[in-house]
Amino acid sequence: MTIAAPAPRVLADALVRPSTLLRALAADAALVAVGAGLVAVLAQVIVPMWPVPITGQTLGVLLVGASLGAVRGAASLALYAGLGLVGLPVMAPQTDGSHITGLALLATPSFGYVIGFVVAALVVGRLSELQWDRKVPRAIVAFVAGSAIIYAVGLPWLAAVLSTLGVAQGPALLTATLQAGILPFLLGDAVKALIAGALLPLAWAGVRAVDRAKRD
Repeated sequence: MTIAAPAPRVLADALVRPSTLLRALAADAALVAVGAGLVAVLAQVIVPMWPVPITGQTLGVLLVGASLGAVRGAASLALYAGLGLVGLPVMAPQTDGSHITGLALLATPSFGYVIGFVVAALVVGRLSELQWDRKVPRAIVAFVAGSAIIYAVGLPWLAAVLSTLGVAQGPALLTATLQAGILPFLLGDAVKALIAGALLPLAWAGVRAVDRAKRD
């Protein structure tokens, strides 16, 4: 079955334009896998810290969500989480270089952020489908929103783990959670949002330039 090529909704649609339904499904599966692989690679770019390390994951999540759109972006990050849960060493390494894998990940302080990745990719992907990734100011807003979602999901998980470990209780738990789970990352995440906010509009400008050249 041949399918008509609709106007691209997100960057992946502009770069990958399969001509049949079967090829479209195969392309979607490949894009989801590549997105998960990109985040896994960036997870290895790490500044070791406890309980949550600084990594390149957030940048990957923003780019994957924006490039693939809501469904494929969320599926890609769900695949990434699933790969870790089934035992593959795709998450950020520990301070000694080892990887926690399998169901043990559920007890780690940072796994809440991984769950947040899925939600963030869904939201950023949807905003990209609404063309928020075409211009720098709106793209930055979308990516800041994605980063905020990761914190919104990750911080309660971190607090629960810190409480279980006896690190802090009561009012001190809130302070410990913010100090460990958000304050060290604000500057880096702002830089990542700026980078992603510049890259996506630049990529779209390149797509438009190529399309104009093909028509001329």
